[in-house]
Amino acid sequence: MNQFAKLGLGLALSVSAVAAHAQDPVKIGFITTLSTPAGYIGEDERDGFALAVQQEGGKLGGVPVDVVVEDDGLKPSSGKQSADKMLQEGIRLFTGINFSNVMIAVAPAVVKEGGFYVSLNAGPSNFAGKACDKNLFSVGFQNDSHSDTAAMAANEVGIKKIVLVASAYQAGRDSLSGFKREFKGEVLAEIYTKLDQSDYSVELARIRSLNPDGVFQFLPGGAGINFGKQFANSGLNKSVKMVTTLALDDRMLAALGDAADGYYLSTLWTASRDNQASKTFVADFEKTFKRRPSSYAATAYDTARAIGSALKAVDGDYKGKPDQFRAALRKADFQSVRGNFHFGPNQYPVQDWSLAHIERNADGKLDYKVIKTLVKDHGDVYSSLCKMNG
Repeated sequence: MNQFAKLGLGLALSVSAVAAHAQDPVKIGFITTLSTPAGYIGEDERDGFALAVQQEGGKLGGVPVDVVVEDDGLKPSSGKQSADKMLQEGIRLFTGINFSNVMIAVAPAVVKEGGFYVSLNAGPSNFAGKACDKNLFSVGFQNDSHSDTAAMAANEVGIKKIVLVASAYQAGRDSLSGFKREFKGEVLAEIYTKLDQSDYSVELARIRSLNPDGVFQFLPGGAGINFGKQFANSGLNKSVKMVTTLALDDRMLAALGDAADGYYLSTLWTASRDNQASKTFVADFEKTFKRRPSSYAATAYDTARAIGSALKAVDGDYKGKPDQFRAALRKADFQSVRGNFHFGPNQYPVQDWSLAHIERNADGKLDYKVIKTLVKDHGDVYSSLCKMNG
């Protein structure tokens, strides 16, 4: 039984006996965060990836696949343990990780064994630059790119003085680094918080004392929900503009409720994206999972389709034909739900980013309204440091 089905998704993803006899399924290691308050992010990524497999009747690129799912619990040691176990079982194709601290523990072990890691979310700066590797790809984004574009958003909406808040881990540090690089105003303070923090009273008191006209926050999952609610309850939202990233996903928006009204964010995709790949994805996701997909689900879906395009090129034999598989991945020969998408020289994405505003739609519900394109063909600043090893 396929691991997706074991998780109770109710998807008919298991490969039929006839197909399995004709071609053994390619096992894909899918390590992600399914527990902790951030677990819903991993659920969205798991479901987005699963949908692509379901659409092909248990295949990717016409090749039968068996997606083996493990929960890392947001712990690098757990993620590494899962990866080591899968490597011992012969798996050499991995994806799923959404937190950079876990990816930093896992990806080097995978590529050291000649395996491929294709990231659907986490995009730490070191792997985009000096630590890039021929077998490491990022389909989601480089960590800085959602924050340097958020700085463009802050500039666009007229913020002059800002306080930066982020979780104290690799993606948080990358996020603030990217924001500072593009922001044209004054950064009054940088505040780092614990990754699993729930009480932000001290941080909010400091923000009030600094009297900014804007706050940028990168606090994924439950942390962002708690911070957003407490920010609104403090009354700061009445005078201070909130700027964030695609970390403000649909589930966070629903959990925040009125507290999210007026947020600005930079994003690479929303469910209203007007292209056929996106329309099909949204319709099928809503039909299957009874909820609207987030950008996390969207990049996971794209990742599955990217992997599928490369598996198709080698008829599933990625171990026997690693050079051809790698070359096919680099081509990004699939229709992205984001529209414009290709890989840069460091095998990280080059794509468009938009400015969105949270406001009430025609039904009176808070939703994303895309205001304008912030930047086209946006890559990252680390690619020039990447000396690819093959």
